[in-house]
Amino acid sequence: MPDDPRVRSPELEEAHEVAALLYLSSPGGFDFFGGSQRGGLRLHRVRFRREGTDNSREVVKVVELDGRLAGAMAAFPVSEAEQRRDLLIRQRDEAPRSLATGRGSGGWLGRARTPRPSRPTMRSTWTRLATSPDFRRRGVALALLRDAERQARERRLPTLALDTRAENDGARKLYERFGFEIGEERPASPPIPALVGYVKRLA
Repeated sequence: MPDDPRVRSPELEEAHEVAALLYLSSPGGFDFFGGSQRGGLRLHRVRFRREGTDNSREVVKVVELDGRLAGAMAAFPVSEAEQRRDLLIRQRDEAPRSLATGRGSGGWLGRARTPRPSRPTMRSTWTRLATSPDFRRRGVALALLRDAERQARERRLPTLALDTRAENDGARKLYERFGFEIGEERPASPPIPALVGYVKRLA
């Protein structure tokens, strides 16, 4: 009988696996932010290990299934988003040059183009929810969404929000089945793709 997805906090030594999962949520975007695939993956590993970033270990949850990591998500109150996104820009000795300098960086473009939900809210940061291709259609993303909602309710936050690429039909159908409604749509502005912001009201 197949195992049920188990949501848990990741271990520090799982940085490479978690980075690889989160990278899957937007490979093209992270290649741009990091300068290459290698840089995008490295950027995720650095952020995971450093407290206060937009996918630090303290805000990441993973799903374990059949003894393997099957999915990952970062979620935190949107009131923390700017602080978390900007932290790594100041880490010039560890971040890729395009992000560290802030001059025409993908980080700036991402902040300008990402749909912004109403505050206060809990959100999965832009394209920060991902499922391994080996475990799709086994309830991994749903388990992560339920955990994000649990966190939001524990913090007494009135809404849950996330955004995704407009072309990601599978994710959009899942979010809408889970009770999300479209809050904002942003057209493509290369290299940033067209995005749809979703909001689920909890109160």
